[in-house]
Amino acid sequence: MLKRLCLLSALLCYSVAAFCASPELPGIRAAVQAAIDTREVSGAVTVVATKDKVLHLEADGLADIATGKAMQTDSRFWIASRTKPVTAVAVLMLQRSNFPNSDASGVRRAFQQADDDALDKPAGPDFGPNVLVFDPSTTDIQEQIDAVFARQERSQFGSDRYAILFKPGAYNLDVQVGFYTQVLGLGRSPDDVAITGAVRSKANWMAHRNATCNFWRAVENLSVTPTQDDNINIWAVSQGAAMRRTHIKGDMNLWDGGWSSGGFLADSRIDGKVNSGSQQQWLSRNDEWGAWTGGSWNMVFVGTVNPPAGAWPASPYTVIDKTPVIREKPFLFVDDGGKYFVRVPSLRTDGSQGVTWAGGTTPGVSLPIDAFHIAHPDSDTAASLNAALDQGKHLLFTPGIYHLDDSVRVARPGTVVLGLGYPTLVPDKGTSAMEIADVDGVKVGGILFEAPAVGSPVQLKVGEPGCTGSHASDPICLHDIYCRVGGASAGMTDCMVTIHSNNVVGDNFWLWRADHGRDVGWTANRNKTGLIVNGNDVTIYGLFVEHTQEYQTVWNGNGGRVYFYQSEMPYDPPSQEDWRHGQVNGFASYKVADGVTTHEAWGLGVYCVFYKAPVLAENAIETPTAPGVKMRHMVTIRLGGQPGSGISHVINGTGEPVITKQKTIVD
Repeated sequence: MLKRLCLLSALLCYSVAAFCASPELPGIRAAVQAAIDTREVSGAVTVVATKDKVLHLEADGLADIATGKAMQTDSRFWIASRTKPVTAVAVLMLQRSNFPNSDASGVRRAFQQADDDALDKPAGPDFGPNVLVFDPSTTDIQEQIDAVFARQERSQFGSDRYAILFKPGAYNLDVQVGFYTQVLGLGRSPDDVAITGAVRSKANWMAHRNATCNFWRAVENLSVTPTQDDNINIWAVSQGAAMRRTHIKGDMNLWDGGWSSGGFLADSRIDGKVNSGSQQQWLSRNDEWGAWTGGSWNMVFVGTVNPPAGAWPASPYTVIDKTPVIREKPFLFVDDGGKYFVRVPSLRTDGSQGVTWAGGTTPGVSLPIDAFHIAHPDSDTAASLNAALDQGKHLLFTPGIYHLDDSVRVARPGTVVLGLGYPTLVPDKGTSAMEIADVDGVKVGGILFEAPAVGSPVQLKVGEPGCTGSHASDPICLHDIYCRVGGASAGMTDCMVTIHSNNVVGDNFWLWRADHGRDVGWTANRNKTGLIVNGNDVTIYGLFVEHTQEYQTVWNGNGGRVYFYQSEMPYDPPSQEDWRHGQVNGFASYKVADGVTTHEAWGLGVYCVFYKAPVLAENAIETPTAPGVKMRHMVTIRLGGQPGSGISHVINGTGEPVITKQKTIVD
């Protein structure tokens, strides 16, 4: 009976709310609350009425579990197949009683139009409760996004994940972006979704507006006309954050008045000025702006239009005129009929500069959403995910934490694996979380890999040891790949990412052994290495690797290229005896193997804060001296630590130590 009352209320409240002062009958609230407490329903509106009088009208519980929105007496309900009989009875009652101030024929026409509209528009995909999809006619968008931000602003190691999607149109909103939140436009072009107000990441939650922990958040595929913060869009972020395919119709600041330690910007246009402020380091790839100002230690610009003037080392700028090889990250969009697709941008190998969407739609191919298995954390397992892949499906992970008892195995050429709202994969049984076969054209983007408490050999594996095939014409592309060991929960792994395949393109990696949070310590979150590259001709734009206990990056393949590297050595070696190999103090952050003959890197920053003990690292970077190995624009920074601790050399025994001084630069 309770469910019938809940469903019927959607229609009856239309009639009674205008003249009812919310009377209540004893006993009904208790009965409804009991159903809410046992999760039979999340909320209900109950009505008891005679033909002359409303005896009871009350709203209890939640209308939206994800946002915590309370039920109201005029809340709308989806009542599916019961619509027709309930609607028919309600309309006939209104017609028969000639209800005051109502036009029964108008009500009937409204229901008919709503029914016609529902038939004309295809049902949207089931993205689950933590994906909010808005169109310009939605009336409570600001309230819903504020509710998400209230949950996520300080939730650095929380379990909630969200994606906020905007269908094409114009909006007036202040969209504040917190932890594990991805904000996406659903147009073919960023300008199809026009937000006046802000889409911003501020640092009010930390003292002194410190943004150095503003991790794990993203904005993609929309335009913003800033009207907040003196008409400046604030995007104060650090690692694990990405802004892609975004058009800022004004100025943008990459800081919020305090420290900041980012960051990644790609395929974006800022009409006005970008002010990097306190940003310690930054990578911009295939961007355009009116002007850039600011720079601290290591700012790299690849394929950008109008990069800042100034040359290393007098300025902290490294400029590479064109991007040699890139495929932009796949993205969701809806067509004019309301159908969902994933756009897979074309590969560009001829040296690109600027955004892909200058002419409107980014060149590429569109895959219908029906070609994807839409994964849900409460129902999918490694077995169901692998079964879908075996059937030829692509994968789209909705927000949440996925506890897996086996690896997700991507074996079909051209497979797309896309995450919404920072889906997090945890291989609870100690396997890898994901394995990509040595095949052409796999695209993976937007996944957070969490090391398990039992430990694992690797979190993401690409290819098999010894594989030799070339993928130059259709490389494996990895976008926004984030790995974490400890911090949110107990975790251990030998290596976060291992790449055996050739011709892999990486685009924004943050591989982080946690230095704070839960289950953190030298013997707690054990992790030897962040990245091992065994394949040849691997290219990475934006490589952030931090705090691992041995070499942080090991490059064994030839032809490697890295555009921007940022690394902090582990904070917590308990003694020099615990942190050395052979007779060498510590481990270099970036290690190119002795047998490598060709390797290039641009813009490398390695920092240290040895707070546990006065330990030393002999080198920040170690490479062979082959003529084909070229390392350009390197900097070491001592941020603090025990007296006498630091880095003795920048590269291969050269470069002054940062022990009693803060910074050393090598050209």
